Amino acid sequence: MGGFGGGGGAGAQAINVRDASRPCVRIAATLVRGAMQVDIVKPPPIVIGIAGGTGSGKTTVSRRIAERMKDSCVLIEHDSYYRDLSELSFAEREKVNFDHPASLETELLVRHLEELKAGRSIEVPVYDYTNHGRSKDGGRVVAPAPIVIVEGILVFVEAELRAQMDIKVFVDTDPDIRVLRRVRRDMEHRGRTFQSIRDQYYATVRPMHLQFVEPSKRWADVIVPEGGKNEIALDMIVARLAQLLP
Repeated sequence: MGGFGGGGGAGAQAINVRDASRPCVRIAATLVRGAMQVDIVKPPPIVIGIAGGTGSGKTTVSRRIAERMKDSCVLIEHDSYYRDLSELSFAEREKVNFDHPASLETELLVRHLEELKAGRSIEVPVYDYTNHGRSKDGGRVVAPAPIVIVEGILVFVEAELRAQMDIKVFVDTDPDIRVLRRVRRDMEHRGRTFQSIRDQYYATVRPMHLQFVEPSKRWADVIVPEGGKNEIALDMIVARLAQLLP
């Protein structure tokens, strides 16, 4: 251990153990009253972004990865960061284009990822899709974990958010399958009518997919066809994440 001590004076020296694909694990040794105190500073979490069109299966992929990584992983949905529109009337809220990047408070998500990387917990907003507003009961507390999954249709659009990601996965599914999945989801889980879903699809969902979501595929490191049923792709992603864990 002589390499830690230097000349015996107070202070700290460090040995860095590096993985070429990950930030270093820092081992710092400090002399405190003549005794050696060793602190291991953990690397920041691995942030994996998972994008894809509405109904592509990206949420299923995200949850299956999180389940297989167990306690090493937390999942954050970009949809939780829809801007609070409580100051608008309900009729005005229904006219908002929720498929445009401006509808999301992505700058808050970026700050939250920075907090998690610094080892601090965050409070993720809870969004009410039926009222188009954030819950008044507070957010969901998320503690730091070795792996952080960020999921949403627009997570590759903003450069500041992409910069937080170590791995970017795009889930690619045929448009007809995606539309049917969205209709079922919005009717069964978000209390919407078929007419409102159809109107929104033609007015904003499809145009925004073509303008923002589909072009963002070029930023992906991995493209996964057919979502959560692609067992080979899931196995490869999970194996790579396990390899990167300290």
